[in-house]
Amino acid sequence: MVIGIPDNWHFILASRSPRRQQLLKELGLKFDIVIKDYNEAYPANLSGADIAEYLAHEKAVRFNNEISDNDIVITADTIVWCNKRVLDKPSNYKEAFDILRIISGNTHEVITGVTFFSNLGEHTFSETTRVTFNRLSDEEITYYILEFKPYDKAGAYGIQEWIGLIGIISIEGSYFNVMGLPVQKLFAELKKYIETIENI
Repeated sequence: MVIGIPDNWHFILASRSPRRQQLLKELGLKFDIVIKDYNEAYPANLSGADIAEYLAHEKAVRFNNEISDNDIVITADTIVWCNKRVLDKPSNYKEAFDILRIISGNTHEVITGVTFFSNLGEHTFSETTRVTFNRLSDEEITYYILEFKPYDKAGAYGIQEWIGLIGIISIEGSYFNVMGLPVQKLFAELKKYIETIENI
């Protein structure tokens, strides 16, 4: 049982991310993992937080008509927003190198959209953290990519890894959001969401 969260609800996390799974476990929430494949495309007119919230919502509605009345599905999507564009997950060394060159000596926003979905309704929100990197040398970027292979990470880096230790000058906002889940806000929003649907 998590303080403030009734234990009559069954939670489903729709995420392969080991970091999100770890953070929810450390929060004390018990959950099952159910994955539904989804092509992470979004309308071209969206930007910033609207993209992250749209993707989280689209992942959640895949569970429509497939869950029990005591199920709450949690979906999330994290994007890195820099210079008015999304820096996606890289698929190879060159893409990772190019992304980290953009981040180097620059400030970007890490935005995570989260959706709670149940048979009684849904709720979507987002959290934004501003991250500033020192200027990285090509040698540092190359070392990080070869040693840590950040191909599953938005923005081509993990804050908890070597590059975060040597490169990040400042963080404005939630550290855990940069890991992939704004657990403090998630906890607060989840309590409010459950209170709302229990009063329907």
